[in-house]
Amino acid sequence: MNNKKKDHWENVFQTKSPDQVSWTETYPQTSVDFIQAFQLDKNAPIVDIGGGDSLLVDALLDLGYTNLSVLDISAKALDRARQRLGERAEAIHWIENDILDFIPTKKYLLWHDRASFHFLTASEEIETYKEIVEKAGVESLVLGTFSTQGPEKCSGLPVKQYDCKSLANCFSEKFEPMFCEEIQHRTPFETNQEFIFTRFKKRIN
Repeated sequence: MNNKKKDHWENVFQTKSPDQVSWTETYPQTSVDFIQAFQLDKNAPIVDIGGGDSLLVDALLDLGYTNLSVLDISAKALDRARQRLGERAEAIHWIENDILDFIPTKKYLLWHDRASFHFLTASEEIETYKEIVEKAGVESLVLGTFSTQGPEKCSGLPVKQYDCKSLANCFSEKFEPMFCEEIQHRTPFETNQEFIFTRFKKRIN
């Protein structure tokens, strides 16, 4: 694991509350809508990459999904989510890992990532990510990234920006884009951040 990267994110979650970081959502409506559009069985295995202390897992539990995993590099972020959920946290599979070191031990029907992918700025990192998605047996993919109109940095780190075409091209070998939408995220600081969200389906060869 990249210790420098891990130390960065542990420090963020040790020192900042949810209302002090730009990515916090009061309710993850776009992610929920994109996931529900696949009309999966409620027991379908779903993983949230970089889920941290996001409220997505709460929302999916409320909607009746029962086979949920959350991966994040930060132990503190996962601890905050577990504390928030209380007894319901026992229903979640928590994975403390850098996404680039993740070795899937099960297949995930749906892979959701609103937090991690745009931090991968090197081509070899992006290729590694795509290989891990493939190893996880993913059939449905939901990706949210900063758009070309969005921030160039987040939490002091550089990010890679995408538009619908460039994100689709990145995954075109294995996945077909089903729908892409530009989203304006309202931060806790009352500012706007421009995202794109794309829903992909695995290509049938």
